[in-house]
Amino acid sequence: MSEPASPENAEDAEDAQSWPPQGWQSLPRRAYRVFLYVSLLITAPFGLVASSVLYGNLRHHDWKWAAIAALWAAALSFALWLAHKRYRYTFWKLDDDGFAVRRGRLWQWETRVPTSRVQHLDLKRGPLERHHTLASLVLHTAGTRLSAVSISGLDDGDAERLRDHFSRQIDRQEDDDIADA
Repeated sequence: MSEPASPENAEDAEDAQSWPPQGWQSLPRRAYRVFLYVSLLITAPFGLVASSVLYGNLRHHDWKWAAIAALWAAALSFALWLAHKRYRYTFWKLDDDGFAVRRGRLWQWETRVPTSRVQHLDLKRGPLERHHTLASLVLHTAGTRLSAVSISGLDDGDAERLRDHFSRQIDRQEDDDIADA
């Protein structure tokens, strides 16, 4: 009979059993807030320019404020839609074949990176991501500068575990290459 896990090893044992997660994983709910902030930051300058042009063209009309309010409502709706779409239809998966990212609903893009093709990894954390304990993982593959797969909005712990997983795989590949030489 095996011994019960000690308190300091209990978390490690639980992580080992649940990692890697099975099937497609969605992004954490906090990622939606970050995507929303980014969408609002992108649409705000367009809203400002469009409302100033609208105000200039309609300055003698009584309904100019209604038109500007409608414009801002449309800009806000677009930002909400964009953030929801980005959050709701982004998934990732780690399996025996490697790492995969799926994006989109109507047009789905699925990118698969075999573990053997990963050259190096980057974890990026901007100020919004750090505040919400999120990270972006960039997997660089063999090839040109554009040969990278990136996924933002990952839980910070998941991103670090993915980085560690691929780092161990890269080290094993390098050890195997040295042994074969």
